[in-house]
Amino acid sequence: MKTKFSTIKSSLAMAAAIAVMAIGSAHAAWEPTKPVEFVVPAGTGGGADQMARLIQGIVIKHKLMKEPLIVVNKSGGAGAEGFLEVKGSKGDPHKIIITLSNLFTTPMATGVPFNWRDMTPVSMMALDQFVLWVNAENPAKTAKEYLAAVKAAGPSKIKMGGTGSKQEDQIITVGIEQATGTKFIYVPYKGGGEVAVQLAGKHVDSTVNNPIEAVAQWRAGKLRALCVFDDKRMAYTAKVTDTQSWADLPTCKESGVPTSYTMLRGIFMAPGVSKDQLEFYSNMLKKVRETPDWKAYMETGAFNQTAMSGDEYTKWLGSAEQRHRELMKEAGFLAK
Repeated sequence: MKTKFSTIKSSLAMAAAIAVMAIGSAHAAWEPTKPVEFVVPAGTGGGADQMARLIQGIVIKHKLMKEPLIVVNKSGGAGAEGFLEVKGSKGDPHKIIITLSNLFTTPMATGVPFNWRDMTPVSMMALDQFVLWVNAENPAKTAKEYLAAVKAAGPSKIKMGGTGSKQEDQIITVGIEQATGTKFIYVPYKGGGEVAVQLAGKHVDSTVNNPIEAVAQWRAGKLRALCVFDDKRMAYTAKVTDTQSWADLPTCKESGVPTSYTMLRGIFMAPGVSKDQLEFYSNMLKKVRETPDWKAYMETGAFNQTAMSGDEYTKWLGSAEQRHRELMKEAGFLAK
């Protein structure tokens, strides 16, 4: 038989349980409540686009997010279209953007009102390499041979293809010119995928494309890789072609081209997001990097697997911005 005391006790217990549930839900980790737009400030087929779509696929495959992740390319104005959209989406946690080094070069070259500090840094996913490529039918077997032929041809006779103008590919091209006394006709395209196709079709003589953007043509025997623009050789020893692995490529410095450059592959959010919202994406991207799919992609694309977040990432961004300002100034690419 229930007493008045037991009824009160039961009511108090229920009220306490409801209170605990309410507190728990109030402190529950944030997660997206609608589809998330994943902005790519570059064209389709290039390195940023490929990485964004890989991340999208891993998130779906491993159920890392309940809501859909939708990749949207916004390449207008050398990526300014994408950056300005995210900058203008203050407090919107349902929009993230993958960045390359046009994060720094685009505002410096165009004067567009944007800086990386206008967004919220989430995570550096990796650093991308650059390789000097020629068509497989080019007689040059080394970077030294190729650049000697470029010099012998005379100024502005040889075409170098690259993604965009006054961005990474053209900065490296100017670096080659300054280091070797050569002079190219620089031909800009919308994305690295198109750049690789143009070189395979002999519409340009060379490119400084990322490994992931030209690996298919290299494997198919249509392109030749001459050197990598990093301070040390790549670590990947599995054969990509019948005879070569990424580790077999000399650095460009070894090949008599004293210039180096690696490119950011990072993720940002809109400004004004909450700590919980930032933590959700930071944790999700950490899980992405732990998957076999990601590790296989890192090897296929010969990435430098440096990853960071938080204060370390923010500090790196500040240093990278300063280095790009110096490179852009040397190349004469800063907006007047």
